[in-house]
Amino acid sequence: MQLRGITSRTVTAFAAIVTLSSCSGATGTAGAAGSAGSAGSSGGSVAGSTAASAAESGDAAGPARQVTGAPACTATARLIPSCGAWWGLAPEIFTGAPVEQALRGAETRMGAAADVVHVYHRGGELFPTRAEIGLARDPARPRLLMVNWKPALDHTWAEVARGEIDRRIDRLAAHLRSAFPERFFLTLHHEPENDVDESPGSGMRAADYAAMYRHVVLRLRERGVRNAVFVMTYMGAPNWAAQPWFEQLYPGDDVVDWVAMDPYADDRVKDFDRLVNKTREEEEFAQWPGFYRWMQLRFPGKPVMVAEWGVFGRPRDPSFKRRFFESVGREIKRYPQIKALLYFDSPQAPRGDTTFDSDPGAGRAFTRLARDPYFRSTPVPRP
Repeated sequence: MQLRGITSRTVTAFAAIVTLSSCSGATGTAGAAGSAGSAGSSGGSVAGSTAASAAESGDAAGPARQVTGAPACTATARLIPSCGAWWGLAPEIFTGAPVEQALRGAETRMGAAADVVHVYHRGGELFPTRAEIGLARDPARPRLLMVNWKPALDHTWAEVARGEIDRRIDRLAAHLRSAFPERFFLTLHHEPENDVDESPGSGMRAADYAAMYRHVVLRLRERGVRNAVFVMTYMGAPNWAAQPWFEQLYPGDDVVDWVAMDPYADDRVKDFDRLVNKTREEEEFAQWPGFYRWMQLRFPGKPVMVAEWGVFGRPRDPSFKRRFFESVGREIKRYPQIKALLYFDSPQAPRGDTTFDSDPGAGRAFTRLARDPYFRSTPVPRP
């Protein structure tokens, strides 16, 4: 099957990207940062910097320590770190713990602080909550918020695009203006692929998703929300990329600041390289180059976020998690467009246990990764 948008010219371009990445290591292609201006300390940021020069700066930070980067390392207006990549997590998900308890517990377990905390909201919930604001404004260690919002579970995407929850959107906008002026990440109805219904009149077609996303972003902006950095989050699996409607999901460059994927290390994945560039051997996926490579070509001017990633334990291979975390440290610099890496930490994830310290070896490897200077190069902007 010919994948939508994958032509012979595209395949040739992908081959060039692969060659360049393999030759250049940490430097690679520098399309990561787009055109956002500097919004931090003097010395400025170089949008799209690959962070190789800063990877050796900084030190290992405990949970309550302020991480300091090189003076020239800063965040742009769209929260793109000029050096390295943000390190974050969705902490202790499905445990029932309040977010502040979950985050502090996870940070204690990994022996390092998170740059970004990933939280989830739906429907008419107002965000950020008081607890989330407290984490963002922690005077000892400020954090960025990545808010994952499904605007409506009681309306179709087409209904949202027609304005049927505008009152809800306006209420959220008023809350954001009054309670939280700081910049934060916002993704809308993440992983839409498995909710697509292309049947006539469903209101849940891929094009309906794009229209919903556009409407929500533009409505928030019209109502004065200027601090949200919008993220489009894909599942990151090749089977969805083979669908004829896949490209129709994208709502447009003017309403998307970052693109993201949510890959998990299933039985087909052996290391970080294969996590972010999942492929399949079946004929219908033969031209799919992997999600990161596709994003490089499709969105050369946008930073990439791995918004969720997790490693499942393997009873027959108890050292797998440790080896996988070690591979991230070795391989992350091959992917300069990845500017944020947020782990999904849960003992009860839908397909298994993704806690990073389910065995002592994995826990130690994850701590080393969390303290890697590559993830400690750019300080989180203070409120």
